[in-house]
Amino acid sequence: MAFIDNDYCFACGAENPIGLHLKFEQDGEKFVAKKTLAREFQGYANVAHGGIVTTLLDEAMGNYVQTVHHQMALTGRIEVRYHYPTPVEQELTISAWQEAQRRNIVAMKATVQTADGGVTAEATAKFALVAK
Repeated sequence: MAFIDNDYCFACGAENPIGLHLKFEQDGEKFVAKKTLAREFQGYANVAHGGIVTTLLDEAMGNYVQTVHHQMALTGRIEVRYHYPTPVEQELTISAWQEAQRRNIVAMKATVQTADGGVTAEATAKFALVAK
């Protein structure tokens, strides 16, 4: 399976006019992105929709796996724990790191944090590496 043009990816695609346009950088053993969500991504007033929060976490982990392992990776399972409402219109830090690997399955963890360092949500996931 070959890599597909990702420029229209909702989470990271630069060409998607309604996308999140996430850009990750490596910071030690983690991949990190900063993002301020617009009100268009809210559920309740001033709170990001849970599906958008899950997208942030999933994208961080998937981006890490594909970049570090140089292979396409598909989310096999994701579990999200919401600790506090994730605010819109405030800078967030999304971080992801690898916990373990067994054959072609990579176990990942990710968090969303506010500027004061509070973790609003965290996820664990298993990604399947897919042959190119």
